[in-house]
Amino acid sequence: MQLIEQVRNQVTTVLASLTSQPEQHAQRVTATRDAALGDYQANVVFALAKELSRQPEELAQEIAADLRKCDLFEHVSVAGKGFINMRMKPSLILDLLVTAASDGRCGVDTTHPTLTYVVDFSSPNVAKPMHVGHIRSTVIGDAIAKMLRFVGHHVITDNHLGDWGTQFGMIIYGFKNFVDQAAFEKSPVEELSRLYRLTQQLIEYQKSVRDIDAMITITADAQAACDAAIAAAAAKPNDKALEKASRAAQRKLQSMQADVESVQGKMQRVQADATLKQLADQHTDIEAAALRETALLHAGDAGNLALWNQFMPQCLSAIQGIYDQLNVSFDYQLGESFYHDRLAPVVEELKLKNLATQSEGAVCVFLDGFDAPMIIQKNDGAFLYATTDLATVAYRIEKFDPDAILYVVDHRQSEHFQKLFAVLRATGCELDLRHISFGTVLGKDGKPFKTRSGDSVGLESLLQEAIDRAHAIVCDPERLQKASLQMDDAEKEMIATSVGLGAIKYADLSHNRTSDYVFDLEKMVQLEGNTATYIQYSCARASSILRKLQNEAIDSSAQDVPSSDQIEITHPVERTLAIQLLRFEEAIHVALADFQPNILADYLYETARQFASFFDQCPVAKAESEIAGRTRRLLVNLTRQVLSQGLDLLGISVIERM
Repeated sequence: MQLIEQVRNQVTTVLASLTSQPEQHAQRVTATRDAALGDYQANVVFALAKELSRQPEELAQEIAADLRKCDLFEHVSVAGKGFINMRMKPSLILDLLVTAASDGRCGVDTTHPTLTYVVDFSSPNVAKPMHVGHIRSTVIGDAIAKMLRFVGHHVITDNHLGDWGTQFGMIIYGFKNFVDQAAFEKSPVEELSRLYRLTQQLIEYQKSVRDIDAMITITADAQAACDAAIAAAAAKPNDKALEKASRAAQRKLQSMQADVESVQGKMQRVQADATLKQLADQHTDIEAAALRETALLHAGDAGNLALWNQFMPQCLSAIQGIYDQLNVSFDYQLGESFYHDRLAPVVEELKLKNLATQSEGAVCVFLDGFDAPMIIQKNDGAFLYATTDLATVAYRIEKFDPDAILYVVDHRQSEHFQKLFAVLRATGCELDLRHISFGTVLGKDGKPFKTRSGDSVGLESLLQEAIDRAHAIVCDPERLQKASLQMDDAEKEMIATSVGLGAIKYADLSHNRTSDYVFDLEKMVQLEGNTATYIQYSCARASSILRKLQNEAIDSSAQDVPSSDQIEITHPVERTLAIQLLRFEEAIHVALADFQPNILADYLYETARQFASFFDQCPVAKAESEIAGRTRRLLVNLTRQVLSQGLDLLGISVIERM
């Protein structure tokens, strides 16, 4: 049981005679921010005092007196007007330390009851190489799945691949019209990606040509409206409504001007390239033609299916290479193509339930609270992502019988999932459906991370760059010589790979997933600060201490776990580290409460920091007494276990030497 839960249970028992909802009040027990005050703090008095019409100070003293009678606490005090601080008994801490160091799970119990989760994450479009935008879904989803499994839940991971949509119609059209056969034979995925980008560029150019005049006219109208709003606000400088309207008009104008500039840029890039301009003039209906190729593929056209079957193994192999490098795996990788035959029945079922109706030729589900309906079949008969997602849920219910489905998808898809969940609830689905949204990866300029040409940064090259930077820092010859570490090239490469990939994962996971974050490789691989490298180094340092103790034969084994009566905590930093280690289970459960891996990342960083303080102040090999040495060996051993297990839950490798 979590240490905090033991405290909450004790507080619940004490409050049972005061309120009919003691468990609810006991949830206000939290870890103290200042260890000098105690280990846990109960902010229960103020709400209770109001409920009972009592004075907070008097009630706090009464509760504290009852808590002092409990077996858990060495000291209970009241701070301020009613904050109750509790300090755990040393004997309890020692017992829990021994248990945590002995069980192989660092004292983390399995959850009861267990649930079945489907975790849907990564989900790249297989028609093009994975880019930096895919890193967030991949590492967040993997960490959530690992944590859920570790606490005992049944987890099914599913990579819902984009392998069947319009993008393949674009590639097929590009292949039939623009392929460089020699380039395709040399590097199929690279050539298919080029064909996709080329077809997309021509489609966007022709759309820009069609739209630009209307956009310029609308922007001119917005300019006039903006000028009028600014003038009106200037005429009445104290009118807040006019000021607000002026700012809104300016923002709208700026957005429209940016759109015009973007469209003009797309046009200029094609017009400035004679080859591209010629292709654009020759393929004037390319968007419609690509849609026709998509329709033929979905209808089972032999030629297009043959091309799709030729492309898919190459595309999947390239994506699998990235997953292998990241050490991420899935129980299932069922793409959109898998559900194609299930889409028409989904539409018919929704019609039969009177949830779907015809609207302007399309089949739609109209939902309360949304301005636009969810379209599940277009007027040309084509199905949409929403249709596939509905079919996917039906399959998962049939196949896995889950309690919950988690979709780790970026925040831009929020409205889609809101509609999807609303439709599913209307059909009677009672699953716990969650959109685990996340923010954007930004460059140092604060804008979405792109290459100089404006393309998304490829993930394969980015991972290699991280490994190279890690090698330069961690495997620097001068650093290795100073640390007296002799390594061959294979070990250096292994360490650089673990540090580089761990740095990228941790930089993502250490931020609140709903926030944007700046991608800065130079900072990510630093040995100091809140980085994976710092935590990996702390783990390696703990391993080094234990190896040295074994070699010096100070104990029969530096990793043997003593009994609680053979150890004693005498130094403040020993106690601080001990309490921190015993909060590992708590950190995992708090992280899972809202599926926030950064909670666990923060915990590991703080543990590493406290271990550094312990290392500086508490010698192990030259401890002042045998019992002090034995206690510190246990703390070093448990630190290594906790950091190792915690990094593993985040998908980050542990290094024995660095």
